Amino acid sequence: MLPKDTLDQITRRFEYLEAQLAAGADPSRLADLGREYQELKPVTAAIAEWRHARAQRVEAEAMLADPEMRALAQDELWALDQRLPALEAELKRALLPKDIADERPAILEIRPGTGGDEAALFAADLLRMYQRYADTRGWRCEMIAFAETELGGLREAVMRVVGDGVFARLKFESGVHRVQRVPVTESGGRIHTSAATVAVLPEASEVDLDIPDSDLRIDTMRASGAGGQHVNTTDSAVRITHLPTGIIVTSSEKSQHRNRALAMEVLRARLFDLERRRQDDARAADRKAQVGSGDRSERIRTYNFPQGRLTDHRINLTLYALAQIVAGDLDPVIEPLIAQDQADRLAELEQ
Repeated sequence: MLPKDTLDQITRRFEYLEAQLAAGADPSRLADLGREYQELKPVTAAIAEWRHARAQRVEAEAMLADPEMRALAQDELWALDQRLPALEAELKRALLPKDIADERPAILEIRPGTGGDEAALFAADLLRMYQRYADTRGWRCEMIAFAETELGGLREAVMRVVGDGVFARLKFESGVHRVQRVPVTESGGRIHTSAATVAVLPEASEVDLDIPDSDLRIDTMRASGAGGQHVNTTDSAVRITHLPTGIIVTSSEKSQHRNRALAMEVLRARLFDLERRRQDDARAADRKAQVGSGDRSERIRTYNFPQGRLTDHRINLTLYALAQIVAGDLDPVIEPLIAQDQADRLAELEQ
């Protein structure tokens, strides 16, 4: 049974917000009220639909006493009994606490792991996969830091991704991605195993956390390039060190001012992510979430090219569509992860 008091409180709050907006709220509060209103709108719609179905069931039960209406009432009760569990499940999903970071842009970081040149090449493949996926969803990608190897592999990529629901869809990508394939550098045709690490952080604003200037050391340096006319001959690259944590971020575009702004974005995202993890650990010290534990050392996925197979080890998902996935069709992987996360949180809510 769903908690009636909670449902009543949500409905009353929604009605209050609706009245405030209709009456012309204080402009300084308008944005916050509008945001909360939009968040509660689907929840109150789910509450209303569930309550309406339950009221229909009460009416149908009352009709059973009338011999002329009994057959019709039995049919209606059967249909409502089939529908109500789905409505209740949908309402429970709507009542799940929202991750405030879900609608934020994300900072996506990719680095090669074990495997030498092949790991760097695989890291580059992952970067292209996420860029293609972003294109299919109409997201915008902005490179903050990028360094490649002589073979075209990736030493490091830090990319800002902006669009609707970016962090909500990418947050389960953090972890170790393992690849099994014959490297282009392998002449004997042997299958090698290598890895790359992915970190997805929600973008943070200055409102989320205050970083005193005294906590920062900012260095400028000459940006490295690919040679020839592309080498940056001015000291435009920026390296920021957060002294309390030792976190170091860099940005190496042509504009020093832009580099500082980008590096600060990455630093805020990393510090915000640390604080989110600390709070999650405090709330759930006695358990570990089954999906998205955030352990950067956790092997989450294997890409087996000889078999055309992708396996996500967290939810035992196996798909024989590796070519399409690497080409940017990530929804068949992401949707089951989101569904499993919802199921896990629903189970915790019911407990």
